[in-house]
Amino acid sequence: MSLGVDYAKQDCPLARALELVGERWTLLILRDAFYGVRRFTDFAGHLDISKAVLTQRLSSLVRAGLLTKVPCGGRDEYLLTDSARMLWPALYTLSQWGEQQTGQGSPRRIFLHVDCGSKVDAVGHCATCRYAPGPEELEIHPGPGADFGVRDDPVSRALRYPHRLLQPLDTRAQSERMPER
Repeated sequence: MSLGVDYAKQDCPLARALELVGERWTLLILRDAFYGVRRFTDFAGHLDISKAVLTQRLSSLVRAGLLTKVPCGGRDEYLLTDSARMLWPALYTLSQWGEQQTGQGSPRRIFLHVDCGSKVDAVGHCATCRYAPGPEELEIHPGPGADFGVRDDPVSRALRYPHRLLQPLDTRAQSERMPER
């Protein structure tokens, strides 16, 4: 018996949410979109996902109204919708939970509130301002637990430098720079 792809008999908002974002790779695609990844080739290269699966997931996210597909310079780009941006607190908190579960001790990424420069805690609150800034108010930095030797794709290289969330990640310009440690 094959595994179903929906939760038709579940009367639960979480089940409805999982129908939209619960497939393998979907949350990682959304994470990368928050980081500023917009192009198919950058998603594929950073995630090591097959082109067929990536095509299907991106199409599903567009149909669900979480991404929009827009032409840009002869290529398509995928942008987060307002509906997808509402997922940021859940994605961030789940990511922080995952960071704690690995037992590494030092964070791989640090998120700073741009307005005041303070770190954002594990539930997404700014330590100084005492509220949860939206993704457009955050900058991502490599943390002390970042391992630059694990991946060497253009997105990973670009993420070795501070970068404002939701801003297009320029994988070409930063791919040749060396990180300062």
